[in-house]
Amino acid sequence: MNNYSVARRKLLQLGTIALGTTIATKATAFQVYSPQKQETIKETTIALDTLDENSTPEKILEELLLGNQRFVTNKPESRNQDYIRLQEVAKEQKPLVSIMSCADSRIPVEVIFDRGFGDLFVVRDAGNIATPEEIGSLEFGAAVLGAKVLIVMGHERCGAVDATIKGSPVPGQIGSLLDAIRPSLAKAKGLPGDPLENACKANIAYQVEKLKASPVLTDLIATGKLKIVGGYYDLDNWSVPLMSRGCDAKSFNLATRIGCNVDWVLAAKSIRTVAKTVCPHCRKHFGCSEILGGE
Repeated sequence: MNNYSVARRKLLQLGTIALGTTIATKATAFQVYSPQKQETIKETTIALDTLDENSTPEKILEELLLGNQRFVTNKPESRNQDYIRLQEVAKEQKPLVSIMSCADSRIPVEVIFDRGFGDLFVVRDAGNIATPEEIGSLEFGAAVLGAKVLIVMGHERCGAVDATIKGSPVPGQIGSLLDAIRPSLAKAKGLPGDPLENACKANIAYQVEKLKASPVLTDLIATGKLKIVGGYYDLDNWSVPLMSRGCDAKSFNLATRIGCNVDWVLAAKSIRTVAKTVCPHCRKHFGCSEILGGE
């Protein structure tokens, strides 16, 4: 028997052993989630699951952000990712949160918020842009499915925004994405700091305003049934700080830089206070005078 035949036989033997090990491992794993073993599975009971259509958008958003906090601190609970949950949502969905996210492969939305099956109604495209199709989908999510929170989630170092800034020719339908982002660039022009970061945040704010122009979504906002916010996913620390009503890129940059709630930044700027009042959202950070001084 030549050396080639011996080597081939050993390779086949190793492959058989590896395959058998894989099958055994998968069988063992499957037994944990099989219907016959349901009684041994501890059912997940968490905040979003106990909330319903009577819960306020603010409460729902608060619970969602707690999931991101778990992810950031490397303490995920992998909520609603078991076999029981899969069966629970098989016949219908009642997501309380809609998310319009960039399609970037580094942003798995359910993972970032430590959520699972049936929790989030997700619409994704390159650049997190509000096209007619995306707006229609989100109107469906809110008006029909009952989602009470809508987040436009952009992210750090977005390639679609970067391509829009550079303005180089692009093939096919890619140009339609850049056309939808381009109007937002004017809002970031001249701001201090990184131009791409400023543009990414300005694009989030711009897409939020486009969604708020939808009559369907506007009616839900007016009746307290929907809250629309922008979020900026940080690729380096994995957090999703929020932008909110009337937030411009400059205010958002300031809020994220000092670790302060952006609503407080806007409030402090609007009343122009110089009092030594400490921000109720981040007592260990800055007061209003520091916020104003950081403009």
